[in-house]
Amino acid sequence: MSDETDLIKLYSQRILTLAADIPHLGRLEAPMGSARKRSPLCGSTVTVDLNIDAEGRITAFGQDVKACALGQAAAAVVGANAIGRSRDEVEQARDQLKAMLKSDGPPPAPPFDGLEALMPARDYKNRHASIMLSLEATLEALDAARESACA
Repeated sequence: MSDETDLIKLYSQRILTLAADIPHLGRLEAPMGSARKRSPLCGSTVTVDLNIDAEGRITAFGQDVKACALGQAAAAVVGANAIGRSRDEVEQARDQLKAMLKSDGPPPAPPFDGLEALMPARDYKNRHASIMLSLEATLEALDAARESACA
């Protein structure tokens, strides 16, 4: 396959549509937890702010996304599904996405099954870190929120 054909396959219309419409874009005013993750390879960054309830479920979510279309598409799926999720659910989605990209695993389970759109990126290892940023930042922000709730 030519490089141009590979890029067309990678940047499908579905990925570009997701990247163009990221839910909960922007920072929260007074988040309980925040985290910024950066991909050293490409420089993409995602900052997540969130609030949690007494059970540790996300009640408010915001993200600042400075990433390639693949990272933006992943952030769109995460943003659309983050509210109401527990740390365990987000961690499971992160682990499943990582397995999908690195080990030919199946797409993440619902509600994060929309990450399946990123399956063509399996062959582009240099893009994996950018795709993982939103879930990794969400996990780190959840941990920060739990710490602040206990303080």
